[in-house]
Amino acid sequence: MAMTNPVGRVNYEPNSWSGDLAGPREDPIGGYRSFAEPVEGVKERVRSERFADHFSQARQFYASQTPVERAHIVDAFVFELSKCEQLGIRARMVANLRNVDDDFARQVAAGLRLEPLPEASTPVRQPITGLPPSPALSIVANGPPSFAGRKIGALLTDGTDATILRALREAANAEGALLELIAPQVGGVVTSDGELLPAHQKIDGGPSVLYDAVAILASAEGAVLLAADAAAKDFVTDAHAHCKFVGYTATSRALLEAAGVADLMDDGWVALDGRSTITSFIESCRALRYWPRTASADQAT
Repeated sequence: MAMTNPVGRVNYEPNSWSGDLAGPREDPIGGYRSFAEPVEGVKERVRSERFADHFSQARQFYASQTPVERAHIVDAFVFELSKCEQLGIRARMVANLRNVDDDFARQVAAGLRLEPLPEASTPVRQPITGLPPSPALSIVANGPPSFAGRKIGALLTDGTDATILRALREAANAEGALLELIAPQVGGVVTSDGELLPAHQKIDGGPSVLYDAVAILASAEGAVLLAADAAAKDFVTDAHAHCKFVGYTATSRALLEAAGVADLMDDGWVALDGRSTITSFIESCRALRYWPRTASADQAT
């Protein structure tokens, strides 16, 4: 029984390491020993009947999620069960899910095109139906109050507006967020004021999935060039599909049109044309995702 949190390479025994890397080892002397005492009758180690309740916890957890979190849970089950080759296993899983939440199970079945809907499985112990939702179990409902510690990926090209970029960097620093620069070449870009800025990532090595929010700061000429670049278009479409907040400049229009998002912009897209809009963008990013986009993003992608 582990009594500490080992800090070495391994936290299990037996293992292949020795010396300082050996990790924990069984200790017959110092380890747990049952207390020796005389007893009469039958001595047993038994589990409470509640251990047979396999569904009440899951029921309360699902009921405590926000609508977008419930949708993600449904999508996750559909994704994983779609990888299952045995139709019978899919059906039995959905039958189990009916003991958690019937609407949840129906949505998963619909995502699998599993027809007809399986009957609910017979639980060993009937789940508790009256457990109230617990707001503490929701990640979205208990999100962080700021964007501190998060990362913004800014897509740049030669000619990127130096004033906008500088203001974005200052706003990110003030929030405690990190700003990482992505460019067509890792050697960087020459901004509108003539400064050569090295990039942190080359565009096809710095996809938008690495960032909590993104900013598209291409110049008009650069946007035209990026409009023919598959990685640049993926950078934009993935950010939209993942419901991230996106700041953009008007000069980036050619890339946004080529990526197919120019007509899909919502309140999660913030036009960056000065300090006030950049401040609004950073404040929006504190929500981490623009969740109202979820349904339309799924349909569009």
